[in-house]
Amino acid sequence: MPSTSPFGRVISAMVTPMRENGSVDLDAAQRLATWLADQGHDGLVVNGTTGESPTTTDREKADLVRAVLDAVGTRIKVTAGVGTNVTAHTIELARQAELTGAHAVLVVTPYYNKPPQAGLVAHFRAVADATQLPVMVYDIPGRSGVPLAKDTLLALAEHPGIQAVKDAKADYWQASSIMDQTDLLWFSGDDAANLLHFANGAYGIVGVTSQVAPLWYAEMVAAARAGDFARLREIHRALAPLVEAVMTRTQGAIAAKAGLTHLGVIPGGHVRLPLIPATEDEYAAVASALDALGATTVPSVAAEQTEPSGEPTA
Repeated sequence: MPSTSPFGRVISAMVTPMRENGSVDLDAAQRLATWLADQGHDGLVVNGTTGESPTTTDREKADLVRAVLDAVGTRIKVTAGVGTNVTAHTIELARQAELTGAHAVLVVTPYYNKPPQAGLVAHFRAVADATQLPVMVYDIPGRSGVPLAKDTLLALAEHPGIQAVKDAKADYWQASSIMDQTDLLWFSGDDAANLLHFANGAYGIVGVTSQVAPLWYAEMVAAARAGDFARLREIHRALAPLVEAVMTRTQGAIAAKAGLTHLGVIPGGHVRLPLIPATEDEYAAVASALDALGATTVPSVAAEQTEPSGEPTA
């Protein structure tokens, strides 16, 4: 696999920091992006589902991409989430992302309307035709209601602009076959399954939990690149309580914001309805898992720090 990609390899689907009144906090978004870049990320997804893209406006999406690019765009790759269940709107957002300066786009499978496979091929090709940016396809039937079939992915791989897949489908047999037959870069889109994806040959991650423990995930990807599966399993098991706290008790955006608030990276866990802030129990679960992780063996990527931990460095 290539040593670099237009998306990066250690990537988080970044939350969108918000103020108590629900407005987007661009200053906090820049601080978060900078912290993640400092902590080992080489890519970010802005305006993904974890960024509450269903409830942000097109203008807010453009402002977020621009703000993150201004903060870290010369250091890491910034991928803009542009997927909707309307092809024309998705094309508009892809063109907007390109004009704004994004390095790539993430396009989720159209949700709720459950198009046939031929419609999915036409949708993704239309978006890829409309922009010069590399496209990462997001296969997540748990949210979209329809999986991308093997033949669909093979057909999409023939388009030069479609270069990667974010896989949250848990069909590892199919994933292995697609990776064997195409040059698509494969990214784990399921925090609990990163180990399985890397064993299957995945290129990198697009995570949620990764933004609250970025050094650990940078080390996980480094271990995968080195083929050090003993270290990979060690990191996977160390992270398991945190992944459970972030991904299984409430929506990932809610829990990730709680974790980032606990770490002092963003000023609060404010979200927009229909999401609601973490409950006291949900917050405590994430905070406890983060605190416990900070007391364990520290990843080697943090070795230059005097007293590394799961918390952000000064």
